[in-house]
Amino acid sequence: MNESVRFQGSLAFSITAQTPERVDSEMPVQAGILNPFGVVQAGAMLWFADVTATALVLGSPHAEPGMRGFPLAIALHASFLANQADGTLAATSTFVRKGRTVSVVRTLVRGTSGKLLADVTTSHVLSR
Repeated sequence: MNESVRFQGSLAFSITAQTPERVDSEMPVQAGILNPFGVVQAGAMLWFADVTATALVLGSPHAEPGMRGFPLAIALHASFLANQADGTLAATSTFVRKGRTVSVVRTLVRGTSGKLLADVTTSHVLSR
């Protein structure tokens, strides 16, 4: 028998600092982002890193639907090195290469104790 299974979660984070060359953000670990093992689901951690990187390339934490120049992710590479079940995650995004059309960003996601949880590299192309 094929049974439909529904999954639901909740993602939220805050940008805590932004300069033209760096974005820092924090995401509380909450029930809506945990996997069945009780730690942060990899997709939630990747989303957190990608949106932090996108804010860096955009140059602002504010985006509008359909806006020109929005940095679309065209490639993602993630290494998940550790995880945690509670506390806060912190992400820092910096440019590997800042281009006129394509930019590459490295985002490090750390846990409450400063332990490296994920090393994510994203490539973004500006929409037209």
